[in-house]
Amino acid sequence: MKQKVIDVIKTHIDKEFYLEKPKDISLGHYATPLAFSLAKELRKAPAIIAQELAAKLQNETIFESVTAVNGYINFKLSSNFMDICATYLLQNPDKFAKGEKDESILIEFVSANPTGPLHIGHARGAVIGDSLCRIGAHLGYKITSEYYINDAGNQVDLLGLSIFLAGRENILKLETKWPEEFYRGEYIVDLAYKAVAKFGEKIFEDDKNIADLSLWGKDEMMNLIRKDLDSVYINFDNFVSEKSLYPKWQESFKKLQRHDKTYEKEGKVWIKSQEFGDEKDRVIIREDGRPTYLAGDIVYHDDKFARNFGRYINIWGADHHGYIARVKAAINFMGYDESKLEVILAQMVSLLKGGEPYKMSKRAGNFITMNEVVEEIGSDALRFMFLSKKADTHLEFDIDILKQNDSSNPIYYINYAHARINQLFGKSGNTRDDIINVKLTDLNESAQNLLFNALLLPEVLEDAFESRQIQKLTDFLKFLASLLHKFYNENKIIGSEFEERYLKLLDMTALCLRTGLKLIGIDAKEKM
Repeated sequence: MKQKVIDVIKTHIDKEFYLEKPKDISLGHYATPLAFSLAKELRKAPAIIAQELAAKLQNETIFESVTAVNGYINFKLSSNFMDICATYLLQNPDKFAKGEKDESILIEFVSANPTGPLHIGHARGAVIGDSLCRIGAHLGYKITSEYYINDAGNQVDLLGLSIFLAGRENILKLETKWPEEFYRGEYIVDLAYKAVAKFGEKIFEDDKNIADLSLWGKDEMMNLIRKDLDSVYINFDNFVSEKSLYPKWQESFKKLQRHDKTYEKEGKVWIKSQEFGDEKDRVIIREDGRPTYLAGDIVYHDDKFARNFGRYINIWGADHHGYIARVKAAINFMGYDESKLEVILAQMVSLLKGGEPYKMSKRAGNFITMNEVVEEIGSDALRFMFLSKKADTHLEFDIDILKQNDSSNPIYYINYAHARINQLFGKSGNTRDDIINVKLTDLNESAQNLLFNALLLPEVLEDAFESRQIQKLTDFLKFLASLLHKFYNENKIIGSEFEERYLKLLDMTALCLRTGLKLIGIDAKEKM
């Protein structure tokens, strides 16, 4: 709708302008301060310019009224125009908010070390990333989702050692000396027992087998991670192994050297990342010749940028903030446009239960797993709550609230709105086909307000995606559900003279709720 309004205004004046929604909807559905930007050019007061433009636009059929107020021009859409929009969308529900964009985007998210189950911090980035992919694809972007498997380096070696020692202690019953750093939790013991089933007890008799346990354990963990992701309906187009990219390290390193962005010092090789805003230069090759963790990121981003996407989005944990400058420096030093990379930082999550901190399970050791939260509240509630705040803000919520069947539980509140509409159709005896061509005329103000908002989804999705703030969509769905419940409580629907018109209005509302929920990975409830 917004684009249609812009197109109509541009037939009268060929200027760029901003269209906004007034806080008070009684003033209009949209407004523009265009007259203020034209005042100097036309040498007239904004109020006069606004009145002149309002008079020109008044006869456009998509508007019920166009008014000038203190230099602003307010537009109220006609019921007939909104009805045409609603009829088309109800006839073509799959086209609601669909778009076409000539841009490809690679979105990398989760990328957790394959050394343990996903925890709730990983889950937040996973849900944000998956929802961005869903919304972006719906808007027409060519989206590719990717998981970067950190399967090279000390953490995978440490996983193998932890499984080895757990097997010696729990299966061979040998006195075992644990190192200062190791992976703990019942899942490590479970892996040890699985290793016995795979290799036999002899696997724990010789520490030369640790390397084999590392590789096997990493694969087992990736299977578990995939299963955890599947439980919240997250799938990836690509899984890229860090280890598989290491043969390309010399190629990436030579690109840095060609641009004179490395030097040797203290037996190490450094990248000149300080030149690009980093706090200091960073080591990329250790004294023993092994590449560092940063070198892995450099090779991976070399591989990514060589695939020539239009944009790249990385979703990292907030603790990776310091990596942004050094990675962007490396991208630039290899000859790529680092401005194409955008990094979203997902802040930590705190869980409460009954107002008290959620207790960590023995299974994971020292963190709360995503799986145990999903088992407690379900995928829908987890996804919705993890999207309910901007990614870079701390998120805290009480899981007991998400078990309540009342308005305090936002996903219940929205689903109840959708189910309530279906219930009304059942009571009326009308089908959706019966009312699809009914004209939405002579609606009261609350009905028009509900209809306008139900048609706003395309604008909400565009804003949520471009700002990377998915909470704008969850907030909108809560708001639309509140309008629906308010309308239901204030208006007689079944048996009224407006029954068929109201049912069409509610059907459009249901379509909006259903489509919005689907784009954050939730299927709207048909009945409750």
